[in-house]
Amino acid sequence: MNPRITISKTTKKFREALANIPNEVQQQAATAYRLFRENQEHPGLRFKKVHSQLPIYSVRVNIKYRAVGVIDRNTIVWF
Repeated sequence: MNPRITISKTTKKFREALANIPNEVQQQAATAYRLFRENQEHPGLRFKKVHSQLPIYSVRVNIKYRAVGVIDRNTIVWF
């Protein structure tokens, strides 16, 4: 089971990358984020650990895009 996240932050690099993707994908990312805030275990998000040793997780935005973040206790920092 994934850790319960109550705080979500972004890095400057994440925000810059988000601003440079197509508008349609930005909207999909916003939708995925809202869904993540409501239900982190939603199967469409495919929220999962992607590193065997570090607490790095990904969430699905669409078939081609993922958001990646590192977890520290109840906080995820998207980078």
